[in-house]
Amino acid sequence: MTDVDLMHHGDAEAEPGLLDFATNVRLDGPPDWLRERLVAALDSLGRYPSPQKARAAVAGRHGRPPEEALLTAGGADAFRLLAYAHGPTHAVCVHPSFTEPEAALRAAGHRVKWVVLDPPFTLDPAVVPEEADLVVLGNPTNPTSVLHPLATLEDLARPGRLLIVDEAFADCVPGEPVSVAMRRDLPGLVVVRSLTKTWGIAGLRIGYILADAATVARVATLQQAWPVSALAAVAAEACSEERGVAEASAWAEELTGQRQRLVEALRRLPSVEVTPNPAASFLLMRTPAGNTVRSGLRHRGIAVRRGDTFPGLGADWTRVAVRDDARNDDLVRALAETLASLRDEGEGLQTAVG
Repeated sequence: MTDVDLMHHGDAEAEPGLLDFATNVRLDGPPDWLRERLVAALDSLGRYPSPQKARAAVAGRHGRPPEEALLTAGGADAFRLLAYAHGPTHAVCVHPSFTEPEAALRAAGHRVKWVVLDPPFTLDPAVVPEEADLVVLGNPTNPTSVLHPLATLEDLARPGRLLIVDEAFADCVPGEPVSVAMRRDLPGLVVVRSLTKTWGIAGLRIGYILADAATVARVATLQQAWPVSALAAVAAEACSEERGVAEASAWAEELTGQRQRLVEALRRLPSVEVTPNPAASFLLMRTPAGNTVRSGLRHRGIAVRRGDTFPGLGADWTRVAVRDDARNDDLVRALAETLASLRDEGEGLQTAVG
């Protein structure tokens, strides 16, 4: 059993009153057009929900028939269902990565082998054991923000192996050129997507699985009756329509510039490393005395995500969300002040590092 806290997430660090760089939810709440759809659906709450329209919309958004999509109560629920639907003998999680898939596999009684990547966290498919019959990885990966190339995913897919690709942040990449959500030719492929982060509806809990019809049907047998709420189904349908897809695409373009400016600002600070080529709505950085730095940021009103609960990372690693330029500037100023304070202390910083 791992001694890493797999159940720790950024929301535990994002307390009221702090600027939230700890979670990856883009908005404080749904945009007005989505809010209007949700409000209009309130009158349907007296009826049992039917997910069929939403399921068709989600599948259609990725060029698939409805029987190849399954709505779930967020991505975490998808990983839980997949863990119980399959009985792997050699499950592998590629780390550092989102820890819910491993937590779900362990809860279902499966042993999990780690493939831990060193900085800059790029994956050579050859390091995944040949006997692995279930492999989980993120793309782009949380927390590293690394986007693995399409050839890597194609190399990992093979008959007799379930390849689970977490694409919760795929819509952060303009055009989604590396997404495999539309790929119906790769054997054993399962894609997990989430709508909660892009659309500010983390409290609504809505995500989905894309896979071949037989896999979807097997997973569906484990769901309870009415597994997603009426409002969650409305959100899935709305966000999969042309307007939602177009808005997400425009945001991805905007995010690219915001992220690059933040990377450049952070790299100008002494003792700050940023993992190269980030592709998602967050960055992974390393500083000396990580615990002390995070405490200093918190004192200055900034919440960030500790890295040591991700397998393969230690206390000096920190994940930070990418926000708008003004809030990103607040983060950089607070970090600069924190690092300057630690340098002024001199011996205290040396003790924390060594």
